[in-house]
Amino acid sequence: MATREPNEHLERLHREAGWTHRQFAQAVNRLGTERGTPTRYQQPSVHQWLSGQMPRESTRPLVLEALARKLGRPITHSAAGFPSSGDQSGNTGTVVDTLIDLGVADMLPGRRSAIGTMSLFSVALAIPDWPDVIGRMESVQPGVTRRIGMPDVDLVTDMTEQLNAIYNKRGGRISRPLAATFLANTAAPQLRADASEEVRKAMQTAVAFLCYITGWMAVDEGLHGLAQKYYTKGLELAGASSDYLTYCHVLRGMSVQAADLGHGTSASRLADAAASAAPLTGPLMRAFMAGQQAHSSALSGDRPAALHSITETERALDAAGSGKTQLGGYTPATLAYHTAQVRYSLGDVKGSVESLEAHFQLRAPTDSRVTELRFRSMLAERQLELGHLELACATWSQVLEKHPGLQSGAVDGFVTDITRRLRPYRSSPVAREVYERALLSIRR
Repeated sequence: MATREPNEHLERLHREAGWTHRQFAQAVNRLGTERGTPTRYQQPSVHQWLSGQMPRESTRPLVLEALARKLGRPITHSAAGFPSSGDQSGNTGTVVDTLIDLGVADMLPGRRSAIGTMSLFSVALAIPDWPDVIGRMESVQPGVTRRIGMPDVDLVTDMTEQLNAIYNKRGGRISRPLAATFLANTAAPQLRADASEEVRKAMQTAVAFLCYITGWMAVDEGLHGLAQKYYTKGLELAGASSDYLTYCHVLRGMSVQAADLGHGTSASRLADAAASAAPLTGPLMRAFMAGQQAHSSALSGDRPAALHSITETERALDAAGSGKTQLGGYTPATLAYHTAQVRYSLGDVKGSVESLEAHFQLRAPTDSRVTELRFRSMLAERQLELGHLELACATWSQVLEKHPGLQSGAVDGFVTDITRRLRPYRSSPVAREVYERALLSIRR
């Protein structure tokens, strides 16, 4: 019987990470839970992997991502001594084919569980650089479908706005299957249609933004790897249409995702890349980008950069003036939210609470219901952190009043967390009442 050869590649990475076998197993298990497929690996499993036994195919992405997060760089299958896998991420084939396949998999209830297993967020995701994607899209084969014009582009744009409105009011579980269906059945196939150069580029931009919105919806459900797939296709399409602003807009969204997951270094890298063109586009765009840079820098521990960026955001928003349309919904209320995140990340909990309270004073009644409940949940958690139990319970009560009818994984997570945070305070009648309401809301 042949003797199994040790996996020297994996052993080298393991030594570089400085992990014990137990720590390696724990890192993989944490990612399994994050992906929605919990694993229970222990030291013997790691010993077997290092000795040459190949991890299960479904486990290998967890091993690679665990090492990538620890070492701060991409780790490929070959670098870890794993065989090259068949690409199950939707990166093979043309952009159009990939979008159609991804949308079909996402819109069918019977296949959405498989999407969930591919949803692991990657800190080392390869982002297509602008020079690599500008004006280039080999996948578009004119003449495959009917000829299209600007009314077809307007349809995609209008539908994207409607889908985004449904998300803002009802959450990602309602809106994302609708968005995926429209993407697979209508929007993506239009990219193959005969069209003038102007219409072709406009359609590429419209579908790029639809990909971005669909990715945002996936984030709301906690399907972070899936969101990255949509975002990456959005970057490629924006490049194909030579639309640098949309490309930067998508990058900024990816930074928001990374920041919300606590990956400060990745968030800063993406925010800085997104902001690279902003100085040339006026103060509104600069504020839109600098606010995210401030949050990301604070999260990564760079206090001077965070304070510089939040000051720059304030100046840019002032320069833009209050009478103009606010790009990407960036308003004084959004600035107050970013200020709250900077303060909290830098250790100023009291200041963060003050800024979140200012956010709700400035917030328009028509703003997203999903973000309202997310931000109110943050406010309650920080109020409790300051020891203000009754204030926190009052804020949570507002969340629970509006939670029914909302299909948002992110908000559901915040509501579930109410019970954990209030469990030690159940001797208080106020806390016990909110705790029990949260339990009922979870079970609905």
